[in-house]
This record gives sequence, structure tokens and C-alpha cells, in this order.
Amino acid sequence: MARTDGVNALYTMIGVARGNGLHYAALMSTPTPMAGGFFLILPIVVGFLWGLTSGHALQGAIVGLGIGLILASAVWLVDRLRQRR
Repeated sequence: MARTDGVNALYTMIGVARGNGLHYAALMSTPTPMAGGFFLILPIVVGFLWGLTSGHALQGAIVGLGIGLILASAVWLVDRLRQRR
């Protein structure tokens, strides 16, 4: 057994013996946060592609960024309100 394995095993045994090994149950009862990154990147890519077809790729990406920021902020706000309950 490697040295770190022995230390980790000892720490785990001591933590479980003290009752500290059950802290994962408390973490699992809280709702998982929602991810808003998808709503940030998708409008940027779609806006870029739309702008590319109309000859204004940068403007399309900037509009997509604005829409993505609004959507990601909405997801964040809904998540914050959901966690407070």
C-alpha cells in the first residue's frame, strides 16, 4: 500500500468512527445548482452563424452574447430563488 493510501484509509476510518462520514447525506439533500452555460454559448454561436450569413458576423455574435447573458442570468435567478426555499 502506498503511503497516501494508508493516510487516506486512516483518515476515512477515523472520520467514519467519529460520525463525520455521514456529511454526504446533508449535501445530497440540497438541490443541485442549474447550469446556465449552455444558454450563454448557444446564442453566441447561433448569432455568429446568423450574422455570417448576413455579412455581419461580429454583430450577430454580440447580439447572441446579449441574449445569452439574459438567458444565463434568468437561469441563475431561478436557481437562487429555488435554493432559498
